[in-house]
This record gives sequence, structure tokens and C-alpha cells, in this order.
Amino acid sequence: MRHSVGLGLRREFLSEVLASTPAVDFWEIAPENWMARGYEAEYQLDRIRERYAVSSHGLSLSIGSPDPLDESFVRQLKTFLDRFNISRYSEHLSYCSANGHLYDLLPIPFTEQAAEYVAARVKRVQDILERPVLLENVSYYAPAKTEITELAFIKQVLEHADCQLLLDVNNVYVNSVNHNYDPFDFIAALPSQRITYGHIAGHFEEASDLLIDTHGADVRSEVYELLAFAYQQHGDFPVLLERDFNIPPLDVLLQEVKKVKAVSQELA
Repeated sequence: MRHSVGLGLRREFLSEVLASTPAVDFWEIAPENWMARGYEAEYQLDRIRERYAVSSHGLSLSIGSPDPLDESFVRQLKTFLDRFNISRYSEHLSYCSANGHLYDLLPIPFTEQAAEYVAARVKRVQDILERPVLLENVSYYAPAKTEITELAFIKQVLEHADCQLLLDVNNVYVNSVNHNYDPFDFIAALPSQRITYGHIAGHFEEASDLLIDTHGADVRSEVYELLAFAYQQHGDFPVLLERDFNIPPLDVLLQEVKKVKAVSQELA
């Protein structure tokens, strides 16, 4: 669907969605928040699936972890995605576990060795899921190691894993301020054929040279401008509006969904 814009499905307004079927092109869920929750959750998700397309965005795959890949979890994930006929599965190009859960998304070292390591793990996940994996470029505040650039690292993982990119436009903008690079050059250099999905969100300005990716505010004008540029460079792709904190009423979020949609429609 052209100019497709979705919204993260939150428990805060789940009952309203089930009751009123608001005008959203698709909903995004975190599988970990729905798996093994029992009959009621399955019933609710079945009702959503009857009316909408559903995408999934994982939280705990920890694709860059030094720990062994949790293949048991990946198989449970496949069962869940198959059960609800969800074809799109994305995750963060980061890690959140090392001898235990770290409760944060940490940057993977930007090295060729790390890129090869991650790519091999992604290939294994794709083999088990029998689906492509979409990797999201993440925000970070202190790089672990930089033998190659962030851009080169992302491109090497995508190419060697033969996977897709979830382009988080806000994360590009946040990183460009925090690490002093041109976000337009960064987006222009990404491989168009790999970009099949996007995220957009708000952030918090801690200082003029420090932005925090909070998903807790309205999308800034600079990020809308960068999204328009991404469409110009790479063509139309579905975009998900993220809002995880300071969540306003659903009708307010729906107005922001319309604003996101207008960006691609204006370029048509």
C-alpha cells in the first residue's frame, strides 16, 4: 500500500482500537508482549488481524550479543508469527544481553569482524523463521569501537546477511547530532533495495549537541524533513510512528499519523 503509515499498538488504547477501528494502515506489535499470554491475548490479536495488517518489532533477539543465539526463542517466535500470519519481523541492530539480560540496547562494535559475526547470526535466524529479517539502525551515545564507520558497518551486515533495513529516520537524526555527521549524506548512501520499512519518532534535546531517543514526544520538523529526503532518495516505503512514553490520547496520535502520511503524499 502506497503512503502506508502505521502506529504501535499499545495497551493504553487497545480497547478503543477494538471498539472503533480507527483509520490506521497497520499496527506494529512487540512479539514478546503477546507471546504465551493466553487465550484473551490471542482473541484480541485475532480481532486486530481481521481488520488490519500487523507488523512485528522484536525487543530481545540480541542479535549482536556475545552469548549463543537463543534458537529456542527464535522457534517460539516463528510459531507466533505463523499463528497470526505476520510476515514482517524487524529487530534492532544492537544487543541487550551478555551473560544475562542488560535491559538496554547497546551498540555493536563497528568492525568488519563484528559485522561478519552479526551477519552469520541473522542468516541463522532467517533460516529458522523462514522470513527475511529487517534490521533497524539504532541510536547510540558512545560507540564501542570504530574500525569502520557506522554506515559501512550497517551496509556490510545487510549485504552479507542478505537481509533488509528498517530505516529509523529519527535515529539517523539523533546520531548525526550526537556524533557530528550529515544525516542527509548518511541516508543518501544507504542501499535503496534494502529499505523496506521505516520508523519515525520524537526525541528529547538534553543539550544542543546531545539528543536522547525517547519516543516520548512529537516528531520534530527536522526529522520530517529527513523523512521527505529519504522518500526522494529511496522511494515510498511503509513508516511506523513510534510513541512509547508520554502517550497522548489515541485521537491525538492519529492526527500525527496523518501528518506523517502527508510527507509521502506531497512527494507523489
